[in-house]
Amino acid sequence: MKILVTGAGGMIGRKLVERLVADKALGGKPIQSLTLVDVVESPIPPGAPKDTKPITADFSEKGVATTLIQERPDVIFHLAAIVSGDAEANFEKGYRINFNGSWALFEAIRQEREKDGATSNYKPRFVFASSLAVIGPPFPDPIPDSLATTPTSSYGTQKAMTELLLADYSRKGYFDGVGVRLPTICIRPGKPNKAASSFFSGILREPLAGQEAPLPVGDEVRHWFASPRAAVGFFITAATIDTSGLGVRRSMTMPGVSATVGEQIEALRKAGGDKAVALIKRVDDPFVANIVKGWAGRYDPQLATSMGFQAEKNFDEIIKVYQQDEMGQ
Repeated sequence: MKILVTGAGGMIGRKLVERLVADKALGGKPIQSLTLVDVVESPIPPGAPKDTKPITADFSEKGVATTLIQERPDVIFHLAAIVSGDAEANFEKGYRINFNGSWALFEAIRQEREKDGATSNYKPRFVFASSLAVIGPPFPDPIPDSLATTPTSSYGTQKAMTELLLADYSRKGYFDGVGVRLPTICIRPGKPNKAASSFFSGILREPLAGQEAPLPVGDEVRHWFASPRAAVGFFITAATIDTSGLGVRRSMTMPGVSATVGEQIEALRKAGGDKAVALIKRVDDPFVANIVKGWAGRYDPQLATSMGFQAEKNFDEIIKVYQQDEMGQ
């Protein structure tokens, strides 16, 4: 089996590749090669298949998608994107990468199939990293799978447009697509990024390391979360499920934990004590606060749950995953 991972140098991409290498197989089929694509060099974990190769490239640039698909990967994990805050601040860049780049990959697959004419049997599984930002207010509580996508940000719009293409190209039989609407991934290791949601991890990660962390929203803000470990599991499941039960609805909201900022802080108190909580500093950031207003806090992901997707049950578990995977505790 040949696997292509875009965004392989990112946090989730690296963890996904590490899981694939450790498992040595996907859906019971041995992994023969991994092609790891990002604008930065993607690390190759020890024990990776000998045909594994990193490609440093912007997948949205002309001709790159065609080159990536020429080797006919059996499974494509498309994680590459620019994050919400960056997409909102840089309109053209957001559409070029998050939408046009994804469409270029879809078209490269279609054109590769058409080289064989009507006899082509090339039909890869295409797993797309989507986002809850495709859904906008007004929000029922909880939000059902059937709610229409009405994004209120450029990032959410770009992801929603790509979801529509994913469904249409799947309907036409060009590939077998699955869209994974990720919860906010928490606790993200490393340093803060440009995502508007970055503070959700920062108010836990930094205090656990004895550092101050800014909090730009109130304690009442509720959101939907899953750990990086759960996110990797989502992608593995999406690559191996029987998609015949999805019908035309190819993108699914993933399971997660609904928690307020205040509940996050109380979970931090249990894990790190009052000393850790005292390191959270209130700040005023209207740009982030305005984006977060367009997000919901509780979902009812019946379809994904019925298909076998799993996440943590509470925020204490999410912190425990971070302590185990990143702090060695």
